[in-house]
Amino acid sequence: MKKSLALALAVLTAGSMLLGSCGKKEQENKDGDALASKIVLATGGNTGTYYGYGMAMGSILQEKTGIKFDVQSTGASKANIQLIQTGEADMAVVQNDVMYYAYTGTDLFNGAQTKDFSAVATLYPELCQIIASKESGIQSISDLAGKRVSVGDAGSGVEFNAKQILAAYGIDIEKDINKQNLGFGPSADALKDEKIDAFFCVAGIPTTAITDLAMSHEITVVPVDDDKFAELSKQYGFYTRQAIPASTYNGMTEDVNTVAVMATYIIDNDVSEETVYQITKAIFENKDAIAAAHTKGAELNVETAVVGIPTEIPLHPGAEKYFKEVGVIK
Repeated sequence: MKKSLALALAVLTAGSMLLGSCGKKEQENKDGDALASKIVLATGGNTGTYYGYGMAMGSILQEKTGIKFDVQSTGASKANIQLIQTGEADMAVVQNDVMYYAYTGTDLFNGAQTKDFSAVATLYPELCQIIASKESGIQSISDLAGKRVSVGDAGSGVEFNAKQILAAYGIDIEKDINKQNLGFGPSADALKDEKIDAFFCVAGIPTTAITDLAMSHEITVVPVDDDKFAELSKQYGFYTRQAIPASTYNGMTEDVNTVAVMATYIIDNDVSEETVYQITKAIFENKDAIAAAHTKGAELNVETAVVGIPTEIPLHPGAEKYFKEVGVIK
C-alpha cells in the first residue's frame, strides 16, 4: 500500500498540466499475462536530459510494446520517487544514490523511507566533477581543506555526494571547508568571479556550465584517487568508477578518474512482471533506435545494466526475468 505524504507535490507536465492518473489498469496480452495499458513515466525538467531522454524512450517503448507511455516533466529524482509513492507515476528515472536514500530512509529521505519501487536498469553515468580554478593551486581533494567550496544546493543530492567524497579524505563538510551552497551555473559564475575556489557538480558530461567556464577561465579537474574510490564503493554501493576524458573540457590534457552515480529506471512494485519484462526487453533490444533518438541512448549496455544498483534495492521480477534470460545475472 502506498504511504500518504504530508505535503502535496507540485509537478509540471510537458504541457504545464497536472499529472494524470497512472496506468496500472492492465489488459491481457496474447499469452494471457497481465500487461499494462498505460505507463506514466516521470522524468525531470523539460529542458533537461531526463525529460528529453524520456520522450525519446517513451516513443520507442510505446511502439515496441503496445503500452501507452505518458511522459511527464517533473522535479527529478526525489520528486519522482515521491510520485511513485503517492501513485501518481508508475515508472521514473532517478539517480541511484537518491533511490538508495529513499529505500533506506537516510540522507534526502531521512525519516521518510519508502520501499514502493524496484529497480529496472541503469542507463548512463552522472559523474562527480570537482572543478577548481587554476590559480587556487588545488590539485587534489585534500587541497580543498580550508578553501571556499560550493557543494551544490542546500540539501541536494550533490551536497550529499560532496559530503561523502570529502569525508573519504578526512574533510568535514561543515567544519573543514568554507562551504557555499550554489547550483551548477551560479557555482561556475562564482569561480569565474573569484568568489569561490572550487565546486562540485554531478551530471552527465560534458556539462554546459563547465564547458562555458573552461572557455574563458583556466580550470583544474580534480581526481578521486583509487583507494578513496574503493573506500566509497565499499561504504556506498551506488558509486561506480568513471573517467572524464581529456577531450571533455578546454585545457584538459589527460583523463581524470572520478566516481559517478547512475541514472536509473525504477518502477512501482505494483506493475506486473510481464509489463516490466516487456519494457526491459524493449529497451535493450532497441538500443540502436534509442541511440538515434537521443545521444544518451548510446550509453545503454545490457552487460552493465545492473552495475550500480545497490544490493539493498531489489530488481523488479520482470527486469530480473529478462536479465536472467540474456545471461546478465544468474
